[in-house]
Amino acid sequence: MNPGTKVKFGRTSLEVTSFAFGAAPIGNFARPIDEATSDGMVQLAWDAGVRYYDTAPMYGHGLSELRCGHSLRWKDRDQFVLSTKVGRLLKPRKRREIDFSPWSNAAPNEMVFDYTYDGAMRSFEDSLQRLALERIDICFIHDIDVFTRGSEQPDVFKAAMDGTWKALSRLRDEGVVGAIGVGVNEWEVCYEALQQRDFDCFLLAGRYTLLEQESLDKFLPLCEERGAAVVIGGGFNSGILATGAIEGAKYNYVPASPEILDRVSRIEKVCKEYSIPLPAAAMQFVVAHPAIPSFIAGTRTVEQLRKNLEWFSHPIPGEFWKELKRQGLLREDAPVPIA
Repeated sequence: MNPGTKVKFGRTSLEVTSFAFGAAPIGNFARPIDEATSDGMVQLAWDAGVRYYDTAPMYGHGLSELRCGHSLRWKDRDQFVLSTKVGRLLKPRKRREIDFSPWSNAAPNEMVFDYTYDGAMRSFEDSLQRLALERIDICFIHDIDVFTRGSEQPDVFKAAMDGTWKALSRLRDEGVVGAIGVGVNEWEVCYEALQQRDFDCFLLAGRYTLLEQESLDKFLPLCEERGAAVVIGGGFNSGILATGAIEGAKYNYVPASPEILDRVSRIEKVCKEYSIPLPAAAMQFVVAHPAIPSFIAGTRTVEQLRKNLEWFSHPIPGEFWKELKRQGLLREDAPVPIA
């Protein structure tokens, strides 16, 4: 599978590459990444044919957008697709007064949630300024899920479906953006949003992976019916589908349970039989679904990105997927790549 393969982005006129560059790590997630490494990863992705880049104000309190704009500024703007998010406003503040966790040495901005109409418009304009690019192609409403907002989620969701939705819908109607959507950690939130409003797309962190296919029940079929594109980030379930079932492996940000470790070990055994790296299977499985045009991969080093690109294009025979289904490690109705 070629990382630079162009795929239609749902019902919109946009085309994205099947491999996307996830810019969360270059916001200095967990630990700093220097400027040369950040730019080196963007340039490597570009040279590999990657033409879809995803960022957000949240990532490094604006640092990710600043770095994306710097690295993409002199590229032909018609040659790539860029997505960012709204839902948080950034306000300058002294570094010593900011809690940057989980970001490290981020940009000196305080983050404030804001899902009002005016807040969304301000956030969008601020992102254009930080990026210093002429347009944003895709805009997601960010983090209106239970994972992020806890008991406040119902009220936050309603506010977003009213205020933020109206702002993004207007921007789409005016041709300022090509697609609008929701970016969250739970497919159920995306499903509810699509039932309530006319969204073009979703960015889902995990929830459709080699280990999780519950979204095949209702959400992904509705996306197909409505022509909504789904982009998957976190396709390694925050680690274990990249590292394998090693001690301390993370599954959805916490240490994997014995049951998950066992399931991954069984998948790894099939991978070994067919000489397929586990991460290659994890990445290529995701984009086999007709509603999912792109896999967003976030990396911390140039070498890590190079490895991801290799995995994405690693040959996988059709018999491998049949064996996973035969052993009950993959749902029978899950679409798989055509060899």
